[in-house]
Amino acid sequence: MITGPTFEEMLHPQRIAASIRQQAQRARVENPLDPINLFNITWRDASDQIYHVVLPKELTGVDTPIVVIYGKEFPSGSHKVGAAYSVLLEMELFGEVDPAQHTLVWPSTGNYGIGGAWVGGRMGCRSLVVLPAGMSRERFERIESYGAQVIKTFGSESNVKEIYDETHRLRASDPNIRILNQFEVMGNYRFHYHVTGNTIAELATELHRNGVGQGKISAYVSAMGSAGTIAAGDRLKQIWPDHKIVGLEPIQCPTLYNNGYGSHDIQGIGDKHVTWIHNVLNMDAMMCIDDLECKKALQVLAEERSRETLVQRYKLDPQLVEQFSTLFGISGMCNILGAIKTARYYNFTADDVIVTVATDALDRYYSVMDSMAECYGTLDEAATVGRVEGIFKGMRTDWILPGTPDNRQRWHNLKYYTWVEQQGKAVEELDAQRDPQWWVEHQQRVQEIDSRLAALRETERT
Repeated sequence: MITGPTFEEMLHPQRIAASIRQQAQRARVENPLDPINLFNITWRDASDQIYHVVLPKELTGVDTPIVVIYGKEFPSGSHKVGAAYSVLLEMELFGEVDPAQHTLVWPSTGNYGIGGAWVGGRMGCRSLVVLPAGMSRERFERIESYGAQVIKTFGSESNVKEIYDETHRLRASDPNIRILNQFEVMGNYRFHYHVTGNTIAELATELHRNGVGQGKISAYVSAMGSAGTIAAGDRLKQIWPDHKIVGLEPIQCPTLYNNGYGSHDIQGIGDKHVTWIHNVLNMDAMMCIDDLECKKALQVLAEERSRETLVQRYKLDPQLVEQFSTLFGISGMCNILGAIKTARYYNFTADDVIVTVATDALDRYYSVMDSMAECYGTLDEAATVGRVEGIFKGMRTDWILPGTPDNRQRWHNLKYYTWVEQQGKAVEELDAQRDPQWWVEHQQRVQEIDSRLAALRETERT
């Protein structure tokens, strides 16, 4: 039995049977490891309000409203749990995974592995998470707390090739191993295309009712790890053809920007290759963000004294600042800085709205913030002002590459080296991705998967 929601129920949880939703809401607090919490995989709270904040102009320095939807309230503390659930759901529905027989392997640099550990345990599966050794201490602790085993590979965020090598070894060692590769499987893409994308589209109407924007989203900004989250932009561009999809990379590892490489510390993004599920032919711009600026910006929101400066000097609402204190992680700050850069680059006005995402929250980076305080000191008023003016309000429009036809083709061609040469994909399928219909067909499978799950529920009831 699969105890979990359809795509449509994740998008509109009010369609979940009332008794089940009530149980899930109680379990959210009383028993977070109860499988009924699978029905809490949604961007909406118990009142069907979308988890989001509108950043104040006093912090961003731009007139354009920047709206952040945040994953902190998802089970496991990150929206990546939705992608993990969707991938496993599809594999079970199509007979590729049997919980009684197979061991699941979740290749990850953090949040997907955490989500996989949580989901796998709730769906009765044994899980292994393959994770670079250089990730934050909190990531490993969270995975193990969910009952999964961790296999550490060499390196840090951008060392994904080493993760792939380990998954190949595991697959060869045991016929009962099943690899749920977020960088490759389209269940990840489908979750964000349908659930995240349509949630953002509906948020535009809600924002307009509250006096923010004109009922449309002008740009969607997201850094790429697996490139699942950015798939929401494909849905938004179908609704608003002039919508801009902006991808972000670390300056320290600018793979799509200029075939660059290197290590960086924006955990969760910048994995030194173009993922299979990334529709780069739909991208309008690629921008790069400095990893140190992301951590310095996060420190502004994380430390009590700097938050006091935001309230007293910049006149930010105290309750909003207190909410900010735990709401964002490093990649969330990268996305916020990228959204500011997007507003400046496109000369957006107060009538435009930019949406971006906070994948996880500060609870995964306390150790990183401790290291920042040791290296750079804690923030007094002067240091806080320097960072607000220099990083947030001083965000530059450098390191931007537009999505011209030539650049889009180059981004697509980069897939060849990882996916055909290393991972054994057929070049014919790589070429097929050039046709927009290839992506549409994968989008349309949402209805097929929901129908299969509905039919399974009916069979179990009878």
